[in-house]
Amino acid sequence: MLEIERQHLILSRLKDRGIVRVADLVAVTGASVATLRRDLAKLEDTGQLRRVHGGAESVASGQSELTAPTFGAGQTTNADLKRAIAAKAASLCEDGASIILNAGSTTWFMAQNLRQHRMQVLTNSFPIAQELVANSANRVVVPGGEVYREAGIILSPFDEDAIQHFAAGVMFMSCYAMTPMGVIESDPLVARAEAKLLSRAEKLILLVDSSKFEARGNMVVCPLSRVHTVITDPGIPRTMKEHLAAQGVEVLIVTGAELTQTAA
Repeated sequence: MLEIERQHLILSRLKDRGIVRVADLVAVTGASVATLRRDLAKLEDTGQLRRVHGGAESVASGQSELTAPTFGAGQTTNADLKRAIAAKAASLCEDGASIILNAGSTTWFMAQNLRQHRMQVLTNSFPIAQELVANSANRVVVPGGEVYREAGIILSPFDEDAIQHFAAGVMFMSCYAMTPMGVIESDPLVARAEAKLLSRAEKLILLVDSSKFEARGNMVVCPLSRVHTVITDPGIPRTMKEHLAAQGVEVLIVTGAELTQTAA
């Protein structure tokens, strides 16, 4: 496990529990006591925790959240566009298929459109898993790991988990941004988790409203060459649409009628 991943894990546990023990961190991360003590020292130096005998405790100024947007905030931003994009994505699904849905508000809207389907769905989203289990006959697989409440993401600290035994025809994915450099995320843990999911899929379909084509974020999940299809709205910049076409990426744009239908 990388240093930044260990530190995210430490801060997340502090947020949930208020205190962490080095012995527990050794068991979870597989790192040595000396390595974890260095991690705690660095986090203390930046004011994110306070070291105590045998571990560390939280401080008022500690920052343990992922830098990814919260799930609730994502649901309300451009909601009508996301619903229309999600409905179009769901129309591409067939019963009996195996698919992957990453954690995101647009993919959550897509899950709501899968209530009549019978598929195998792998997701690292706790809200998506809840939606599919409660309201559909789809078979749901989730990776082992910790739930990051704000973003609703299940993140595993292990390289070998349930993901490695799943094979999907398609991964439907939302993201923080999409630029000529590729699919972009804002948090390294989220980017790593999505790259792991993507390794289990033959084809990648991106669900992105036009606001996602702004240059932001700094973690590249994959290049555009890995993308098969982009589903978006009429607000996609002309230059980006042309660039995607030049890269051989299919671009599906929701129509005004589809936007009206989902907004109703």
